[in-house]
Amino acid sequence: MFRVMVSHARKHPSLIPLFLIIGSGGVGAALYLMRLAVFNPDVCWDKKNNPEPWNKLSPSDQYKFYSVNVDYSRLKKDRPDF
Repeated sequence: MFRVMVSHARKHPSLIPLFLIIGSGGVGAALYLMRLAVFNPDVCWDKKNNPEPWNKLSPSDQYKFYSVNVDYSRLKKDRPDF
């Protein structure tokens, strides 16, 4: 498959930006999924030692990728400890 892409790119050099854009989009999507799997508090990889990781988050922890109107450093704790 890679050889076919390279042969098409040699015959038609205008396809090179298309291949680069599609490849960078795939790499970006894979990196975002990896970020969600590692840093999201809803994902639990170790159920023996930490069965509920979302309970250990403090209100000042930013776990969203982008938040528009929320300043996480000013938030106070409004829930009980378990």
